[in-house]
Amino acid sequence: MVSHIASCLSSGMVIALPTDTFYGLAVDPVNLHAVDRIYEIKTRARHKPLSLLIGEVEQAYELAREIDTAFDRLAERFWPGPLTIIVKAGSKLPLRVTANTGNVALRVPEAAIPRAIVRKLGLPITATSANLRGLPECTYAACVREQLGDKIPVIVDGGPTARSMATTIVDLSGGGNSWMILREGAIATHEIALALQH
Repeated sequence: MVSHIASCLSSGMVIALPTDTFYGLAVDPVNLHAVDRIYEIKTRARHKPLSLLIGEVEQAYELAREIDTAFDRLAERFWPGPLTIIVKAGSKLPLRVTANTGNVALRVPEAAIPRAIVRKLGLPITATSANLRGLPECTYAACVREQLGDKIPVIVDGGPTARSMATTIVDLSGGGNSWMILREGAIATHEIALALQH
């Protein structure tokens, strides 16, 4: 199954699969046509960057630049898990994936399916939630089918997702060990603050 999904992604398909929190839409982020399809499918605002799932913390160092100790502390404490960290994007990533912000949102998921696919593909995959704008996020495959079934070729049914709360998003792109919570989710702000204490 993993090899098949990886080859679908390599050929530019948009695929729905389970992550730790909700079902997400996965594409190869370097394939700009596939990236565009996600924005079309979701009717998502083009100024919003897509978050990327990576298989290991080490991958972050290839995709980002100016990573500092704040990143290291958060990654060590909360990855794999429901924490999305925004950092400055490195030159390998197309500007369109960053929605021209120059930043990238990264996460190492706990969920086995996306991690296995990332490892097989050798690339990160996008993970924006598999739902139409204004409708609830999906925690099971049938929900994705109802909302997007006619728009995407493959929905990977991995059963219900482990959590039903969104990931916490921390923005470290300001540099200098500054940080900001953009969305509190499965990890509480005070836990982030504790991890970042010097």
